[in-house]
Amino acid sequence: MQIKGILAGIFILAVSGMAYSQQEAQFSHNMFNNMGINPGFAGMREAICATGLARQQWVGFRDEEGNRLNPETYSFNVDAPIRLIRGGVALGFIQDQLGPETNVGVKIGYAYHARLAGGVLGIGAQIGFLDKRIDFAALNPLDPGDPVLTGGEESIIFMDFALGAFYMLDELAWAGLSATQLRQAGGGLGDSDFSLKRHVYATAGYHYIMSNPSYVLSPSVLVKTDLSSIQIDLNTMVTYNKRFWGGVTYRPQDAVVVMLGVSLDQIRFGYSYDITTSPLGSMGRSYGTHEIMIQYCFDLSLDRIQEVQRNIRFL
Repeated sequence: MQIKGILAGIFILAVSGMAYSQQEAQFSHNMFNNMGINPGFAGMREAICATGLARQQWVGFRDEEGNRLNPETYSFNVDAPIRLIRGGVALGFIQDQLGPETNVGVKIGYAYHARLAGGVLGIGAQIGFLDKRIDFAALNPLDPGDPVLTGGEESIIFMDFALGAFYMLDELAWAGLSATQLRQAGGGLGDSDFSLKRHVYATAGYHYIMSNPSYVLSPSVLVKTDLSSIQIDLNTMVTYNKRFWGGVTYRPQDAVVVMLGVSLDQIRFGYSYDITTSPLGSMGRSYGTHEIMIQYCFDLSLDRIQEVQRNIRFL
C-alpha cells in the first residue's frame, strides 16, 4: 500500500467529522514569540519590535515518490506601545504548509496596560482571519473513484478571536495566560464540515543574574493544550554579556531542542535544531527540525541628550 495513499486516508478521517482539531503552528523560540500566542503582550516593551520566524519541521519526511510532506511555517509579528491609548497594538501574519494543506492567517490585536505590584499587566484581545486551502488533486486516494478527492483546490476563510493576559515584573520575571480560536469557527470544506479548535497557552519565566553578572540564567516553561491533549516545553537559556545566548528545550515525547543566538545592537539572530525523539525520529523518517529567528526592536526610551546651560557670570 502506498504511503501517500495511507496519508490520504488519515487526512480524510481528520476532516470528515463534524469537528476537527486544528493544532496551531508550533515554534521553538517561544521566549521570543510571546506576541504570537498572547495578545496581552502587545506593546509591553518600550520599543517597536518586529519578529520573524521560519521553521522547517521534520526535515526528510517524504512519501515513497519523493514528495516533501514535512510542515513549513513562516511567521511575522510586529507590536508597539502607544501611550495615547494606554497600551499597545500588534499585527501578525502566518503561513503554514502541510502537504496539500496551506493556511494563511492575519491577526490584529490591542492590549491595555496597567501598573500592578511593581510590574505591568497587559490585558489584550485579538481578531484573526485564516484562509485554509486544500488541494485535493494532490492526494493519491486508496479508492480512485472517491468523489471527495477528484476535485481541485478548495478554500474557506475563518474569523476567530483570542484573549490574553501577560504580566512582566521589571523585565526580570514574566507570566502569561491566553486562549486562541475562542469562537471555534467552522464551515464546509470539500464534502465535510470543518471547525477550528480552542487552544490555551500558559507561560512563565525568570531571569536569574548569576554571581558573575555577565551571565544570566533564564529558565522558562510553556504549556499548550487544545483541551484534549497537552504539550509542555521546558527551557533553560544562558546569556553572556547581553550579547550571546545558548539553551536547551525539552519537549516530552517530541524533541530535544538546542538553541544558539546573538544580539547585535537592536537586532537578534537565533537558530534552533530540534532532535526528534518521537517515533518519526526513531524510524528514520525525520532528520530533525530547523528554525531561524530574526528580531529587530527600535527602542523608544533612548536617553535624551542633556543640554548644559551656562551662565556667563560664572564662567
